[in-house]
Amino acid sequence: MKTLPFFVCAAALLTSCAVGPDYHRPDTATLTPTEWTWKPAEPQDQLPKGDWWNIFNDPVLAGLETNTIAGNQTLRAAVARVDQGRAAARLTRGQFFPELSLDPAASRQRVSGNEPIPFPFKLKPVYLNTYSAPIDLSYEVDLWGRVRRSFESIRAEAQISAADYQNVLLTLTADVAVNYFLLRSIDADIAVQRRSIELHRQSIDILKGRVSAGAIPELDLAREQTELASGQAILEDTLRQRAETVDALTLLVGKPVGALVISETNFPTAPPLVPVGLPSSVLERRPDVAAAERALASKNAQIGVARAAWFPVVRLTGQAGYLSGDIQKLFTGDSFTWSLGPSVSLPLFTGGRTAATVKQSKSAYEEALANYRQAALNAFKEVGDSLAQINFWGRQADAQRDALTSARHVTELTKARCDAGVLSTFELLAAQRAELEFQREDAQLAGRRFAATIRLVKSLGGGWN
Repeated sequence: MKTLPFFVCAAALLTSCAVGPDYHRPDTATLTPTEWTWKPAEPQDQLPKGDWWNIFNDPVLAGLETNTIAGNQTLRAAVARVDQGRAAARLTRGQFFPELSLDPAASRQRVSGNEPIPFPFKLKPVYLNTYSAPIDLSYEVDLWGRVRRSFESIRAEAQISAADYQNVLLTLTADVAVNYFLLRSIDADIAVQRRSIELHRQSIDILKGRVSAGAIPELDLAREQTELASGQAILEDTLRQRAETVDALTLLVGKPVGALVISETNFPTAPPLVPVGLPSSVLERRPDVAAAERALASKNAQIGVARAAWFPVVRLTGQAGYLSGDIQKLFTGDSFTWSLGPSVSLPLFTGGRTAATVKQSKSAYEEALANYRQAALNAFKEVGDSLAQINFWGRQADAQRDALTSARHVTELTKARCDAGVLSTFELLAAQRAELEFQREDAQLAGRRFAATIRLVKSLGGGWN
């Protein structure tokens, strides 16, 4: 037993080493667009994103987002997955410590007097009592870092589940905002269509009088009635789209269909402005990029776990406690018993399984590295697409607004000439319908601009602050 302290000290010194490569975040400088300021990746997806939807200054949207976070079932499932990942990490961390168990037992045994052993004398039946209260010890000395690398891997996987939760949260809140502004765009479209239908009805009334007077053929009236019927059909289809959009919001909020009522209201004309010169560091908050980077760290640690299989496994087992045939003497000094000893398991031949496992782990790391780089490239692409859409649709909105202003001016001039008796009311209604068409296109374009801004918020991981 004198060699035991030396063995324990040597084992403690050896536990400071760990086979396998230490993890270093990969360089993504070559993946960063030239117009972006590059810096080494340091995922910050755990930082609170805040209520990013408040940049739109819409209390109805803010209420929907709050209800979504509180009631969405997909988000609750993501929270449960985070708890599972953290529990798995705690389970692996437990391997750092020895396993102790208390196994008290008591038994009474009768030994036969007719044992099948040739004794030269007659045996009598014997009654034996056994009482024990041992504590068993089992501990794997982590000489080569297998347990540490396993913990590194499972801890990274727990962080992946946390990043996945953030991704689900960001996706849900973005979907709510997109559907909400789609609903507002539909509301603006409905208002324009209703006004257009009213103008068609006024035109029909005028045309009926002109047909009765024989001033125009009945064909002109029939065409206008066709336009009215077509407009009513389009309005009904738009109302269907609105109902489906409300149902989509209801599902995201986590309520049964029909429980959510959103009244029609005016649609804002322009989304908030995006600051110029965004640095690449804003992408550090993207949960999908962070999850890909954590997956890479997990696969890197698995290489060390696989390599540790080439080395011997050292375990310490022991037992200490009390053993007696008399329960009254169980916890006396003479009843105390203990044992302690190491065991070594050295792999001699595995048929190439260990080497194959190491190769498999390295290949999994290369796959994760490619996935991480692809995630970074995709992140820059999504940001670039959103910025381009905001830029081009912004300029298109300016041109569309100029066209709408001109259409309104045409309506004003037509009305003035109509009041002067130069033009008829029918021509004024036609000018008003043309103006409404420009209003409808303006509302649809505004909806696309809001959607592009929301996609930019999502692609930046929850805003640009």
